Amino acid sequence: MSTTTYTVEGMTCGHCVSSVKEEVGGVPGVTGVEVDLATGLLTVDGEGPVDTAAIVAAVEEAGYGVVTPS
Repeated sequence: MSTTTYTVEGMTCGHCVSSVKEEVGGVPGVTGVEVDLATGLLTVDGEGPVDTAAIVAAVEEAGYGVVTPS
């Protein structure tokens, strides 16, 4: 079991949260998704390590971006 946290930019409402949850929840290996609108935090639980590129692609498919640490 693994848990990874990402910061999503561009979400402004509950519909945004639902879209991100739906897309990320469809990524293979993902067992749980939590999204906090106020902070933009996306927490992903997986059976094992989940492919970061797949998570980023799912967030982008929902219409938002993932902030990459610099």
